[in-house]
Amino acid sequence: MAQQAGRRYIRAFISGFFVAVPVTVTALDRLAYVARVEGASMQPFLNPDGASECDVVLLNRWSVRNYEIQRGDIVSIVSPRNPKQKIIKRVIGLEGDFIRTLSYKNRYVRVPDGHFWIEGDHHGHSLDSNSFGPVSVGLLHGRASHIIWPPRRWQRIDPVMPPNRGPLNPEEDED
Repeated sequence: MAQQAGRRYIRAFISGFFVAVPVTVTALDRLAYVARVEGASMQPFLNPDGASECDVVLLNRWSVRNYEIQRGDIVSIVSPRNPKQKIIKRVIGLEGDFIRTLSYKNRYVRVPDGHFWIEGDHHGHSLDSNSFGPVSVGLLHGRASHIIWPPRRWQRIDPVMPPNRGPLNPEEDED
């Protein structure tokens, strides 16, 4: 009797496991997952305490499934320099925008169709579009929607443009 109950328990566990794993993997692939943000490139917004404590963010995969992002979003992309690495940066410009670069080979860039311009908040400590140019939307992996660790920093991440960044107004006098 006890042996039969044990077998039923094992069978139920195994069948539940084979249902739970694909559901979990699909949810993580399609909906959201958590990622640890390392380095200084997004300071002071992310990792304001430096190396002593890294922020952990919720990356929303569902919200970028149609490549719909906006200026000021913090996004995760597959690094154009190292496809095994993901990087987190802020969207500064969308396709068609004219951007005044900070250190790119051209002072001004028109973001091509199917691309966007990303930058770290801590210029000089960031490998971003100023290093490798506009980024293909196909490299987009997720949008950071919340800081979930450490608990004292719990917050929703709203799109915010850094001062003096973003697309140029065509009527502006370019220096």
